[in-house]
Amino acid sequence: MRVTLAICLISATFVVAQENRLTFEVASIRPTKPDGSGPSIIPMSAGQGYEAESAPVRLMISVMYRIPIANVRGGPSWLDSELWNVEAKADHAYGLDDLHKMFRHLLEDEFKLKFHKETKEGQVYALVVDKSGSKMKTNENPPDFETPIDGHLGGVAAGKRVSMEYLCYWLQQRLTNDGGRPVINKPGLTGYYDFKLTYMPELPPGFDKANMPPEMLDRPSLFDALRGQLGLKLEAQKGPVDYYVIDHVERPSGN
Repeated sequence: MRVTLAICLISATFVVAQENRLTFEVASIRPTKPDGSGPSIIPMSAGQGYEAESAPVRLMISVMYRIPIANVRGGPSWLDSELWNVEAKADHAYGLDDLHKMFRHLLEDEFKLKFHKETKEGQVYALVVDKSGSKMKTNENPPDFETPIDGHLGGVAAGKRVSMEYLCYWLQQRLTNDGGRPVINKPGLTGYYDFKLTYMPELPPGFDKANMPPEMLDRPSLFDALRGQLGLKLEAQKGPVDYYVIDHVERPSGN
């Protein structure tokens, strides 16, 4: 009797877990060819889903788990060479964190993704509050289902209801000359914040600045802009670095 009861409890727990597992209502996954525009992975407006265009699977993993792409290790060569278009729609509006959970489950279900995590000590940036104090505005409004940081391509970023965890992820995407060094949240700020940030984007080695607008050349580096405009500072330290090691992955069935 006790064994039967235990089995029933385990089965009920599994069913509840499956019912609570966030997934997209419908998803289309198609292979595609390079079109010269580069990959794009962005949430749909108003939290209705997620879209990826010309995106390799390794990049999808990097974005959905908010880990530098260089730290996604192993797997077959097609994780980088083959491109995919994904259109995934939810049954109603969701916040960005929930949409990421849905996309992770899509990777598990459709690409049969399995991996394990390894943590090693390495070079990181710690995001801390500068001695002058935070200059960001606290936002206590409910989620509006929009991307937290917008307009970063030209070195002008507008943040709305941004968590420090998301800011860390966003910063490590901008610091391309550091080989994807992780940014770790250590400021003691746990809320959501609004801000505007104007900075000089990092440029590839050997990039000719002669054709850049003069006003861009006068902008501060991202490090100086964080300190002067947001009251935050990036400190180079040693700390825990996560690596996601691919154990198994497959092309979606039918592709």
